[in-house]
Order: sequence, then C-alpha cells, then structure tokens
Amino acid sequence: RENFIHLCNPHLEKMKEDILYHFALGTGTHDFPALFGDVKFVCVGGSPSRMKAFIAYIAEELGLGSPSGDYPNICAGTDRYAMYKVGPVLSVSHGMGIPSISIMLHELIKLLYHAKCSNITIIRIGTSGGIGLEPGSVVITRQSVDATFKPQFEQVVLGKTVIRSTNLDEQLAKELMQCGKEINQFNTVIGNTMCTLDFYEGQGRLDGAICLYNEEEKLQYLKEAYDSGVRNIEMESSVFAAMCNLSGVKAAVVCVTLLNRLEGDQISNSHDVLVEYQQRPQKLVGYFIKKSLGKV
Repeated sequence: RENFIHLCNPHLEKMKEDILYHFALGTGTHDFPALFGDVKFVCVGGSPSRMKAFIAYIAEELGLGSPSGDYPNICAGTDRYAMYKVGPVLSVSHGMGIPSISIMLHELIKLLYHAKCSNITIIRIGTSGGIGLEPGSVVITRQSVDATFKPQFEQVVLGKTVIRSTNLDEQLAKELMQCGKEINQFNTVIGNTMCTLDFYEGQGRLDGAICLYNEEEKLQYLKEAYDSGVRNIEMESSVFAAMCNLSGVKAAVVCVTLLNRLEGDQISNSHDVLVEYQQRPQKLVGYFIKKSLGKV
C-alpha cells in the first residue's frame, strides 16, 4: 500500500512555484520527482560533516559507492543545510535546536511531497546526554518529552499556544531495537528522550555562563527525569516527532549518549572515542536500512 506524504497546508496548492529557500531548491527550477522520487529513507542529523560521512558509509554498505567517493552537496547554493543522496537514501543536516530543525523539516516534507515519494521512513541520528546509562549507549526514543516530562510539543501560532503529540512509531522503534540486538556491538535501549530549548540551564548543567541552582537541585531534577522514563536529553526530538506525525511519516530518533549526566556535565572523552561513539547510530540505522532492503 502506497503511503504518501500528507501536507497540512491547503495554500500550497494555489502556488505556481514553491521555493525551498533554505535548500536553494525550487519546483520551478528543479525536477523533484526525477531527483528524489526513489527516496525511501531519510536520515537527518545536526552536523553537515556527519551527514556527509553517513552517506559515504551507507553507500558502501549498500554497494552503491565507496567512502572515498564523491558525494556532492545538493544544497550547495546555501550554507544553511547540507543534503546528500545515494540510491534510496537521503542524508540531510538540520543544525542545532528546535528552530533550526523545524525550518529544515518544513522544506524537507515539502520536497518529499513534490517528489511524490511514498512509504518514507525518517530517522534522526545524533548525540545526546545520557541519564543513568554508560557513555556510548544508543537510545531509541519511545516518545519525546518536554522539560516537565510531558509528551508534547508547544508551538505558538498566531499568538495562541498549540500542543502537538510527540509519540514516535512504536513498531519502527521495536525493529530498530531488534537490529541493535543483531549487531550486538554496543548497549542499545528504548526510552523516553527529553527535548530542551537549551544546552546549559535547560538541561540542568552547572557549567554554563549562568547557573542559579545547586548540584543537589540538579541531581534531584535528573533523577526525577530518570524515574519518569527519560534516558537521554537532546534538543530536536519534540518538533521532529510532532511534524512527522502531522505529515503521516514513519519516524524514529536514534541518539548515542556521550556522557552520563548523573556523573558530570562536561564531555571529556578523547576525540577518537567521541568519533567512535558518533558512528554507533550510523551503524544501527545503516543495518536497519540494509535489512529493510533485503541486503542483510
């Protein structure tokens, strides 16, 4: 059964041309079905270099290229986001924080719609701070919660607060967890992910430029988060889940933990260790894509 992108915007039908400004793409200048019509998997992450590394990795895994191959940035006309494609896989950077990923997702969802893509799976791969987990653990998000542990995303639209669901696809999470068991290379768990508006105070850190609470208060808050089911903290999952839900897209969030926040705030591991950690979500999602395509 073909499952196409659902656009929650009737105004787009009246537009002669749709310019995806932050991608430097447009329906009047680019043939979206020809460029992107075969896409089935979209992986998004904060860093442009990480998403370029992912497309090189998945190209080799699928037998469609080599790590040293040339993968041009489709969004080279802008410095806002980077986009790479190989076969049925699209890899897109989204920057840091809710506003940045929100802008990217608006244009990505429209791109997939204009390309007439169907049966799309979108997965955010990234890094996070863990709670009660050993560094290097990979968390598959059950649902994204806000800083008060509620599974919702609040958006102010025309001066009014709109609340949207942040649940993610349960079956997809289970499939990814099974892939983690089959790989059996690192600790993989399913848990809630807390999405904050800030890296420092919003996540209860003691090492920001401003901090008006003590360590005891910080630890009490993080333990409350843990008791509510939260296993990691990042800054994009809530709007990601909300927008994918509204667009009828199957979505997941897979993030590695760089540290256990119950034991400290600063990321002090060596560069080589952090690089290996950051490859773990790529390995898990790469294996999932190969398995979905019958290449495992």
